[in-house]
Amino acid sequence: MKTITLTTDYGLSDWYSAALKGVIGGIAPDAQVIDVTHDIEAHDVQHAAFVLARIWPCFRPGTIHVAVVDPGVGTTRRILAGMYSGQFLVAPDNGLAGFVHVEQECQALHVVQNARYFLPNVSSTFHGRDIMAPVAAHLANGVALESFGPQTESVRLLDVPARAAAVAGGLQGRVIYVDRFGTLVSNIGADQITAVGGAGPAPGISVSVASVEGLPLCSTFADVPPGEVLTLIGGSGRLEVAINQGRAVDRFGRDPRIDLRRC
Repeated sequence: MKTITLTTDYGLSDWYSAALKGVIGGIAPDAQVIDVTHDIEAHDVQHAAFVLARIWPCFRPGTIHVAVVDPGVGTTRRILAGMYSGQFLVAPDNGLAGFVHVEQECQALHVVQNARYFLPNVSSTFHGRDIMAPVAAHLANGVALESFGPQTESVRLLDVPARAAAVAGGLQGRVIYVDRFGTLVSNIGADQITAVGGAGPAPGISVSVASVEGLPLCSTFADVPPGEVLTLIGGSGRLEVAINQGRAVDRFGRDPRIDLRRC
């Protein structure tokens, strides 16, 4: 049984996500469909790209991921079907594949053009239903990637770097994601922190967020009292800025400067 995941900004109050499932069920009735989320912020490609990259290691080889956050729907922007580390991605070429493309091995990448695998009537505003969902279903039925269109070597990446920049004595990071708890997830990877001075509670590391300096690098949220700011390596595998039982985004905004230095 093939697994198809859905990541969209469609929300749950409209019929859009159900339409994708209906199309998939009509073409590949044996496929297992899993909703990753339909609560991506509207038009927020970076949000969806981060979510895709984080779930990628959790699924088995052969999984097909459909991602639809598509503010350019109906324009000349391309739709891609690719294989990364044994899993498939069907998505518009607008940066959605950006973090996966950087973190996973790209084994094949094709531009979706073959209308044979689309629905008969393609709306200019609903390519998720009329192109991407049917392509994913045909993939689940065993259609080869090359059947959907020509091979390509290019993919659009995001403007924000997936990895923090190395600077003298440390790292300079950016926020790449804000979760529902208001925690700021940076592009400073755990391996980069280890290279600077160690992981986990590390007295040799100093973290600054905006004008707040000397923040502790903790193991858990409870390492500081409620209401206090902390940093830690979260489940994302990246440095996260949080407030114990509070919202870091409310204090620092969505894009504060983050510096990590060796003491």
